[in-house]
Amino acid sequence: MLLLDILGFTAGFFSMIIFVPQVYKTWKNKSAKDVSIQTFIICTISNILWVIYGIFLKEPAIYVTNIVMCSLALTQISLKIKYDFKK
Repeated sequence: MLLLDILGFTAGFFSMIIFVPQVYKTWKNKSAKDVSIQTFIICTISNILWVIYGIFLKEPAIYVTNIVMCSLALTQISLKIKYDFKK
């Protein structure tokens, strides 16, 4: 089971870091004009569902990584609203 846990957390890690460059670039440039808010809203809903699923299965590799991904997606949504919709 340990090997499967390592595999799950490794896959989750790579899934988590998908949004890091986009969030960083948006924060650094103070602009999210080319970012699709719909994509991040759908991703947030998906992550919430994965968190619930992972909790019911008692699989930390699923729910921990999706909590982080959800946090990054919500951060991107917040930055989009802050930088683009206030103008």
